Amino acid sequence: MKTKLLSCFSLIIFLLLFTLPSKTYSLTPQTIVSIQNVSSINTDTNKQETIKTATNSKEEISKNSINHEIPKNAPIKFVVQVIFLLVIIYFGIKKGGVSLGLLGGFGVAILVFVFRDIPGMPPIDVMLIILAVVTTSSTLEATGALGMLVKFAEKILRKNPKYIVYLAPISTFLLTMLVGTGHAVYPLLPVIYDIAYKQKIRPERPMAVASIASQMGITASPIAAASAAMISVALASGVTISLLSILIVTIPSCFIGMILAATWSLNRGKDLDKDPVYLEKMKDPEQRAYIVGNLEQTSNETPSKDAKVSLSLFFLGILFIIIIALFPDSILPKNNGKPLAMTSVLQFVMLGVGAVIVFCTKVKAKAISDTKVFNAGMIAVIMIFGIAWMSETVIKNNESYLLSLISDAVRARPWTFAIAMFCVSMFLKSQAATILVMMPLGFMLNIPIATLIGCIPASYAYFFFAFYPSDLATINFDRTGTTHIGKYILNHSFMVPGLIGVISATIIALSLSNIYN
Repeated sequence: MKTKLLSCFSLIIFLLLFTLPSKTYSLTPQTIVSIQNVSSINTDTNKQETIKTATNSKEEISKNSINHEIPKNAPIKFVVQVIFLLVIIYFGIKKGGVSLGLLGGFGVAILVFVFRDIPGMPPIDVMLIILAVVTTSSTLEATGALGMLVKFAEKILRKNPKYIVYLAPISTFLLTMLVGTGHAVYPLLPVIYDIAYKQKIRPERPMAVASIASQMGITASPIAAASAAMISVALASGVTISLLSILIVTIPSCFIGMILAATWSLNRGKDLDKDPVYLEKMKDPEQRAYIVGNLEQTSNETPSKDAKVSLSLFFLGILFIIIIALFPDSILPKNNGKPLAMTSVLQFVMLGVGAVIVFCTKVKAKAISDTKVFNAGMIAVIMIFGIAWMSETVIKNNESYLLSLISDAVRARPWTFAIAMFCVSMFLKSQAATILVMMPLGFMLNIPIATLIGCIPASYAYFFFAFYPSDLATINFDRTGTTHIGKYILNHSFMVPGLIGVISATIIALSLSNIYN
């Protein structure tokens, strides 16, 4: 019934919207000057014609975007479309799985056929990179190499149980960095719980920050889609950014942010022997058996030869990508005088590494597509395909109005762009999708490149509502119930470590980026 009412309400708004007059008004000269800095540009007619035929530079994109006349109904149209986008995201999250991507595609159809908008460009490069990285990471899982990595991390954790609050997030952070996806850390979660509980450490302390760290590692990974998305958007805006210029900022900033979040977590919450909720559960024999029983045991299984070979080949592939990023001019062929884009390089190198692993081991092709990493990765691709495409369409068709709203504030304080990215990421569930949606605006506003790179850590905010799979898995693996979502939804276990980690990482990244870039 609620859905029907919502549909009727939306239809009424659409009809009202399109019965409004379609007259236009222009930006005031003062606003145009503040946005474009046109005081430094000759507005001679001939020069304007020259600008229109010039190459697609960053400044030209900004100028052309803002000079469009803004329809009188632009504010209403934008508000309605944003509400529609949020409704799509809400039901996509509620349904789960690929629903967010499918509903995103449905949203694009509504925007085109009802609002008469021109669809934006789907994030093809980022989707292809995710496909390539996930396929190769799935090959690792199928050969047992991913399990080998997890066991190595487990040994380190079990040898140093007293430092679990630090070692757990460091392990998940590094694992994500290596394999390019946060979905690889799930096997570590029950191990972290087991070690914490046996040490009588409140499981919430290492587990919540470990989940946060697993996602912060994405922007620090040389093979994840987030960095590739930044490079792709920059190229589309006529700017060349190297992978190294991103990683030199995101790796130290995200690592330090994660360590600060872990430091706060050391004494969070009550110790188990003083926690009334936990003590009450232990009085119930069934609850006690569930909490204490069948704790994880260290496996003595020897890694197979295939696992060792595939892991070695995978690491060689990552090393090769880093070498290419360091010396692109010497290694890559030139395209129009410039080295090939790293977005393409990541795709064929990762697929190539996967192919070599397949031929050097006995892994079966079907086993690759049956892995958990492959399943989670394909869901991520479909999700980004639909929802990022819809978000891009909304922004592209409201570009002039958006820029007129935020340009003065962002130009005066460029770092506030990180706040906007953080807010968008709360709903998009993907750093890559957030970068694809927001960074084009950053380039249009002529925000300094160093500032935009420094804002990358702020693309992770989907811990805010604690609906991401890694957060939900962490809650399920903590049998004591200390890792939880509170009565008021937002008072959950991931909020404070997430805010500490991301805010501190962003501040550090902005500082480092202005030094290195």
